[in-house]
Amino acid sequence: MSKNPQRKDKTCLNCRYVVQNRFCSNCGQENIDIRKTFHQLFIHFFEDLTHYENAFWKTIKNLILKPATLTKEYLSGKRLSYLAPIRLYIFISFITFFLIGVFPDKKIELSSDTNTEQTTDLKINKLIHPGELAKDNLDSIQKTINKSVELNDQAEKPFNFGIKTVRELDSIQEFGKVEDKYSSFEYSVIKKVLTVTENNTVDEIVEKFKASFLHDFPKVLFIYLPIFAFFLWLFHNKKRWYYFDHGIFTLHYFSFLLVLILILFLTDKIFLLFEESNTANFISGLINFAGFGWMIYYFFPAHHRFYGESRLMSFVKTIFLFFINFIIIILLLLLFSFYTFINLH
Repeated sequence: MSKNPQRKDKTCLNCRYVVQNRFCSNCGQENIDIRKTFHQLFIHFFEDLTHYENAFWKTIKNLILKPATLTKEYLSGKRLSYLAPIRLYIFISFITFFLIGVFPDKKIELSSDTNTEQTTDLKINKLIHPGELAKDNLDSIQKTINKSVELNDQAEKPFNFGIKTVRELDSIQEFGKVEDKYSSFEYSVIKKVLTVTENNTVDEIVEKFKASFLHDFPKVLFIYLPIFAFFLWLFHNKKRWYYFDHGIFTLHYFSFLLVLILILFLTDKIFLLFEESNTANFISGLINFAGFGWMIYYFFPAHHRFYGESRLMSFVKTIFLFFINFIIIILLLLLFSFYTFINLH
């Protein structure tokens, strides 16, 4: 409750009803003086921040260490002590994918000229040895180099379908034989793929794909939430559990997964700051093993505690749910990956 003094005027500023007590009985707005001194404004901000932080850390603690506790607490009506499920998921999702996008992969970058020179020198060194250069060898050397260049060109143009350019595809589609032409759908897909491979190198495709995939993946994950909740609804008593209940359980479960992914990601980045050592690698591997192990196991106790079924029944349903969702996630990721690829620029 706010410590600000009540207004002498008993008319609610929001709905114009007469306020008998501190709060309006019609809309619930507190009948206080909204004008504050700087000191009052600072204290109000600090109180809100402290309350949010307390609620946030209490929520995260229960989310990670006590499977299904948040869901049971929320559905029982204890909602002010924790962050709302949808707010929690959106916040964690934003922080997780933002930080993953901010921290680049640790790799050695070389210029294309350097790579070209090193590759050429390597080919020549392998083909030509001191004292062995002769006319008889020139033809074989040239053929080998041409073959190597041809293979490299093919590697630079993946998914070419036997066609190298969009112009060649359009020519076949317009002037080719009927049996050589593609359907409208096939033509559209192949043209998009060729446009990507024709205008980008393999390295550029990989970098653009990673950036686009990471940017749009949170949307795909958010779309998948109601699908996951739907299968929970199918496997449980429709009279006892509403779809809303499964939705809250799903939001908390996926929030847990994102939090753990973020923790493991940041842990790996921290260990990269230290020099390579067997001890650091061992500790990092141990943390990852424990994290992924808890990530896989977490759903079992969460499902059992929330739905209150026997351990055997809960285990059987969990196995079926894992199997069904695994297949759907794989199909969804394949479709999303292909969609991301053909829409690269």
